[in-house]
Formats: sequence, structure tokens, C-alpha cells
Amino acid sequence: MDIERFQEQLLRWFRQQKRDLPWRKDQDPYHIWVSEIMLQQTRVETAIPYYEKFIEQFPTVEDLAQAKEEEVLKAWEGLGYYSRARNLHQGVKEVREKYGGKVPDDKEEILKIPGIGSYTAGAILSIAYGKKEPAVDGNVLRVFSRLLNSFEDISKMKTKKIIEEKVKELIPDHAASDFNQALMELGATVCTPKSPLCLLCPVMDFCEGRKEGNQDQLPVKAKKKGQKIVYRVGLIMQKEGKVAFVKRPSDGLLANMWELPSLESENPLSNQEWQEKIKEEFGIELTLNQPWMTIDHIFSHLKWKLVIYRVDDSQPLANISKQSKNWNWMNQSEIEKLSFPKAYKQVIDLLWIE
Repeated sequence: MDIERFQEQLLRWFRQQKRDLPWRKDQDPYHIWVSEIMLQQTRVETAIPYYEKFIEQFPTVEDLAQAKEEEVLKAWEGLGYYSRARNLHQGVKEVREKYGGKVPDDKEEILKIPGIGSYTAGAILSIAYGKKEPAVDGNVLRVFSRLLNSFEDISKMKTKKIIEEKVKELIPDHAASDFNQALMELGATVCTPKSPLCLLCPVMDFCEGRKEGNQDQLPVKAKKKGQKIVYRVGLIMQKEGKVAFVKRPSDGLLANMWELPSLESENPLSNQEWQEKIKEEFGIELTLNQPWMTIDHIFSHLKWKLVIYRVDDSQPLANISKQSKNWNWMNQSEIEKLSFPKAYKQVIDLLWIE
């Protein structure tokens, strides 16, 4: 491969065609860090308004480090994968305490920070500090699988390591930031998962996969295991203009977020079976009629089949607060300050709409 020509053609294309993205307006390592964490499992178009709002609310490491977790989760609400927000929050606290508020520019040090793995470290070090460190995400893995005509499984760490080394060899001395961003941009806009736009590719002549006609078969990636299905019932319990909510446990899925009083089962249950489960768990006798809303919410590893019931005033609510001590009764203004899983946010947005 003519490395200089590869670099030149890729960089020229990027500098002419790159998208105008808010995290490209400066090279602040904290801003790049936030953007990279948001872009994990989130499309660029979705992330942009969240990023702008987040940076407006927490413009510096110090601002985010001082924030309460509830504020951070509320700002993240709707993006999903909330462990990313918690790790980011914990990470900036560590940067403030151990590094005086400055994101480290050393690979060994930056990898010690919670939530920063090899890709995020490479992105921050190369884009913010101009270091010759690879930043290999899914886009770059796909680009190099096709460039190299490699049928190695990109979900394997061994394959990722090989591609990281190849990228590192190709990074130019004085353009690490643009080069890594160019590879990401190429994968996002041209070398797409399906129907890659090979004729628009600035490095088409270097692509062994295209030459062999394998671009549509690459990359190779092992299929994920089927998602586990969890069946859930959520209850809208109202009295005196307030609605009951429960805070989820401090660890595990959606930790410390709020939801309606809910129960779950690994198997589908009839209304009668749910009523018995509600009586057993909450000590409340209810009659479940028609659902108020049904929601299928997909996580990376499981799927919630959530059915929401709205309990009307004719059902016995007098002793609910005594029988369910962990329930918190809140009005509309109170819940607007709290963070909810996306599945429940859909319900809450409609609660006071008659």
C-alpha cells in the first residue's frame, strides 16, 4: 500500500466532506469525551440535541463533577444505556480529584478512568491531543475488514487488536485527529453496513474487499444471542392529584431511576394471575380490566413487554400508602425533576393529558 497516498486521499476527502457536528467545534477533551460516550449505541442524529443540552448544562469537568447523580440521569433521560452516564459522572469526579480537572493526555493514565476503554481513550488522545493512537469503533472495524478483505470475526478481541495495530501504522504524524475522524466518517457515511457507496469512496483503489467483490459480505460478525423477554405490569395509582412512583435499586439495570409500581415475570400471565401477584407483593386487591397502554421496549440484551393499567377511583386506594411503604406520591412538578426509563417516560408524558 502507498501509505502517503492513502493518507492524502482520505484526509482531503474528510476536510472537504466532513459533517458539521457540534463536538467538532473545538478540541476540548471533556467535550470529546462526552460526545464519544453518547455516540456509543446512539445514532449521530439522535445524539446531537442531547449533547448540546448536556454541554449547556454541564460545560466543564467541574460542573459535571459537582452535579448530583439525579441531575445527570435527568439530562441523559431518553438516551438509554444509563450506565454510560453513571460512569461518565464517576469519571469526571476522578479527573477532578486526581488530575486537577484536566483530562489526562497519557494513555496509561486515561485508561484508569471509569468508563474509558481503548476506543474512547484513542478518540480523546488523538482528537483532543493529536496523539498517534488508534480509535477503532464499529465503523472503523467495518472499513478495515473491507480494505483488508478480512473474513475474521470483528466481534473478537483478537481481530480488533490486529486492526488497531494496522490503523496505528497508518496514522500520519501531524494529523492524528483528522485521520481518525476521517475513518469514522467514512464508515458512517460511505462504507455503510449495507450497500456501501464504493464509487464515492476516496480510498476505493486500496480496498481489497471491493476488488474481490466481497464488500457486501464483509465484515463478518457473530450473531448475538436472542434477547430474553421479560413480561411486566406497571400500575398508575392516583390519589389527591398525585401518582405513586418507586425508585429502582442502586445497582443493576436502570439503577436509581424511577418507575411506576411494577412487577415482572419470565412468563406471560393472565390478568387473574397478575392480580394475585399484585396482592401477594403489594397487599392490594385490584381488578385489572383493559390495559391503558402496552409498550415493547428493547434493551441490548432483553426485551420488556410492558402493560400499563390505570387504576380508577372506584378501586380501594385508601390504604395504599400504608401497604406500600416504598411508594412515593408525587405531583407533576415533582416528577419533572426525576429521571425515568424511556419505557415509563412515554407513560408519564401522557399522565396529565386528559
